[in-house]
Amino acid sequence: MIRHAIKKVDLGKDPIRPLLFKLAAPAITSQVVNALYNVVDRMYIGHIQGEGAAALTGLGVCFPLIMLISAFANLIGMGGAPRASILMGHGDEKGAERILGSCFTALVAVSVVLTAFSFAFMRPLLTLFGASGATIGYATDYMEIYAAGTIFVQLTLGMNVFITAQGFAKISMMTVIIGAAINIVLDPIFIFVFDMGVRGAAWATVISQAVSAAWALWFLCGERAVLKLRRCNMHPSRAVITPCVALGFAPFVMQSTESLLLLSFNSSLLKYGGDAAVGAMTIASSVMQFAMLPVQGLTQGSQPIISYNYGAGNPERMKQAFVILLKSCLACTAVLWAVCVFCPGVFVRIFTDDPELAASACRALRIYMAGIGVFGAQTACQQTFIALGNSKTSSFLAMLRKIILLIPLIYILPHFFDDKVFAVFLAEPVADVIAVTTTATLFSREFRRLLRSMESGAELRNY
Repeated sequence: MIRHAIKKVDLGKDPIRPLLFKLAAPAITSQVVNALYNVVDRMYIGHIQGEGAAALTGLGVCFPLIMLISAFANLIGMGGAPRASILMGHGDEKGAERILGSCFTALVAVSVVLTAFSFAFMRPLLTLFGASGATIGYATDYMEIYAAGTIFVQLTLGMNVFITAQGFAKISMMTVIIGAAINIVLDPIFIFVFDMGVRGAAWATVISQAVSAAWALWFLCGERAVLKLRRCNMHPSRAVITPCVALGFAPFVMQSTESLLLLSFNSSLLKYGGDAAVGAMTIASSVMQFAMLPVQGLTQGSQPIISYNYGAGNPERMKQAFVILLKSCLACTAVLWAVCVFCPGVFVRIFTDDPELAASACRALRIYMAGIGVFGAQTACQQTFIALGNSKTSSFLAMLRKIILLIPLIYILPHFFDDKVFAVFLAEPVADVIAVTTTATLFSREFRRLLRSMESGAELRNY
């Protein structure tokens, strides 16, 4: 037990399987609801009479910049939260609170820099990400408002992971649900009733993120929190921030490279297939984002368990948590593969009524998701490395799939196929299979070595 405040969730003693799913269920709900910020916007925008297809494509080219902004929250929050959990398992709650306070200050500072950067380079970046003359207006309309609310995005994402890290998965879930519910209500009002179009969608998102940020900070400053956000801990310390940033580099790479990745996809698809191919990619990436949320929720739910028991020196509980996580992730991705390959229209019809765009998206989805069935292993292994504080290996694996494999394949494969659009989408499953094989092999070796080291009573290598 850590404190009375979390008596219903004991990370060190509760049975692993029910504990993991108790934490994962709210985390999955949070991930699904969080995705609605972007997915709901796209659903409404895609159905705007007469201009839905162009507006949807314009919003799609905003996604890389949005992901880049969110990635900085991961750099700090998802680097700091596992370290805080490890310190809690080690019995050092004051050290964990210093991490929380330093990360809060870092998030505020990063928000200021990102806001200025976004406004300074918005139009050239959106053009770089695939905006054409027909779609750039929609893209800038959305991003001008979204960028102004950067601080709310940073604080919501960056602080909420610290709530989960303490075992308060339901409170963390409420952070997301409150904002998403506001977004879902405001979207149709702003877009259709007030006739604000994509600008209305952006305003709905910013307002909902502001409310979510306020909720998260209210909880972390309150009595129920185990780790509290205190003014005395808000002075940034290099000794505290540097290890957090090092550990957060892997999730930062995974998300920030989505911008570079979609830039590569969109620029290549615009060249070979025009706006229709970029629109198909927008739908395919939306499906990937939404359908992978259960897997991400499972890894988020497992992180406090693995990190805490690593800090507490309990290898058996770590092993049990990972095995359950791996099996659950593989089951989710296998189901996702079957749906995308055999009936992709189930997803595509959510985003568009345009027959030409729907046909292109169905074909793209079958190719793009062909390797997703084994991808659960990649996610489970990579996120466990992060939970254990292993920054070097997790960073390498994050770069392997996207930077080393996928981005080069996007440009290499079209030279070997007559159907260039097919070749671009094929890069995804080829990279997935190679990355999964490499990650599983490396993880098997490293995890067994760590378990033997802990069982022999050795000091925590990454702590």
